[in-house]
Amino acid sequence: MPSPRTDTAPRTDTAPLTQAEHDRLVVADRHVMHTMVRGDDPRRIVVVRAEGCRLWDTKGRRYLDATAGLALSQVGHGRRELGEVAAAQMAKLEYFHTRWGFTNDRAIELADRLVELAPEGLNNVHFTSGGAEGNEIALRLARFYRYRTGQPDRTWILALDKGFHGITYGASSMSGSAEAHTGFGPMLPHVRFLTTPDTVHGTAFGGAGVTDFCLRELRETIEEIGPERITAMIGEPVLGPGGMIVPPDDYWPRVAELLRSYGILLISDEIVTAYGRLGHWFAAERTGVKPDILVTAKGITSGYMPHGAVLVDDAIAEAVADGNGFPVDFSYSGHPTACAVALANLDIIAKENLLGNAVEVGAHLGDGLRELLELPVVGGVRQIGLMVCVELTAEEGTLAPLPHGTTALVDELRDKHGLLVRGMSSGLMMVPPLVLTREEADEAVDALREVLGRMTPDGLLR
Repeated sequence: MPSPRTDTAPRTDTAPLTQAEHDRLVVADRHVMHTMVRGDDPRRIVVVRAEGCRLWDTKGRRYLDATAGLALSQVGHGRRELGEVAAAQMAKLEYFHTRWGFTNDRAIELADRLVELAPEGLNNVHFTSGGAEGNEIALRLARFYRYRTGQPDRTWILALDKGFHGITYGASSMSGSAEAHTGFGPMLPHVRFLTTPDTVHGTAFGGAGVTDFCLRELRETIEEIGPERITAMIGEPVLGPGGMIVPPDDYWPRVAELLRSYGILLISDEIVTAYGRLGHWFAAERTGVKPDILVTAKGITSGYMPHGAVLVDDAIAEAVADGNGFPVDFSYSGHPTACAVALANLDIIAKENLLGNAVEVGAHLGDGLRELLELPVVGGVRQIGLMVCVELTAEEGTLAPLPHGTTALVDELRDKHGLLVRGMSSGLMMVPPLVLTREEADEAVDALREVLGRMTPDGLLR
């Protein structure tokens, strides 16, 4: 490992705005309804430029974005070629819908590309504007498929209690966290939550193996509700916001086999894990399981345009296409500019071998972070591709939760080192752009070493 950096404060490599210009933006920002920040919190980081894994704010401070925005900037920020593709497409055909037999060349080309990359049998694509919309479509597809095939009573959805599927009404109804439900109820009926196969934090398994316990619970739940009333189960191959939870290798294959035996569909939420995050185009390649419906978004355009795609099994697509077809889409479904950007984005991922970089640099980052296990506050490190979690503990040798959470740590890493990470209840998560270099990975490790080295057992900083 290289020696730790001495210039730990955020760099100022781009011309800052004047104080008056910065203040004007902050005052005008009162009109923006922010998420997960108090309305009276005066702190604002106004980002004005980005390149690769770097961001710059109005004060000229430079940051290392180890969050890829919200886990989506696969090819990194500031790719001029993607802007040029968008501009060229807008000059030719900026937008038209895909209803009533209309389509466009870019939507056709992108659907064809996705089918080539996807697990065999997922030959049908429904375009959305993002991940939550994709899970809404998956829910509707599953229920409408049952309606079309004479099984209207199969309305129940099974989901994991630590899963997260988005903030729209149906998607949040299938999300297990209290955050997704509190203050928004009642949520959709006919959703049942199952124990997450969490090998790190799980306490419900008793003496049973994690997969054995979860499979027994799944079977008992199916028998209790009645298989003739259940349409699908939804889950993330690797759970993201729920804590970067990695199920045992045999979990999804055994779940898929049991669901098939009851005629229950499997919906795979790959909003975070698709397009190279784990070193594969889709996590389905890693699990060896072909779902009936596969939901993607985020990395499909690396965030350069809002976009998403739901990949659908032939049997479902044929059934819902009966009569007048599937009666649900969005105004922006198959948006030609978004599709053009997605095609160019996928080209970059392939041409620059970013799947390989996710494996190589991800392993390097994981190795560096595992060196931090010598710190009393670091309880564990999980890494698959460029999806990484550093588990923290208030009691050495355990995973005792931090009494004060991780907010102060996230703020310190950002303000002192210019490193952006995502705080979770039990640790820190990094999902950087797939263009991350070994040097940038080392920079992140050095920042974490310095800050976590000053953390007291009660989660405070010296």
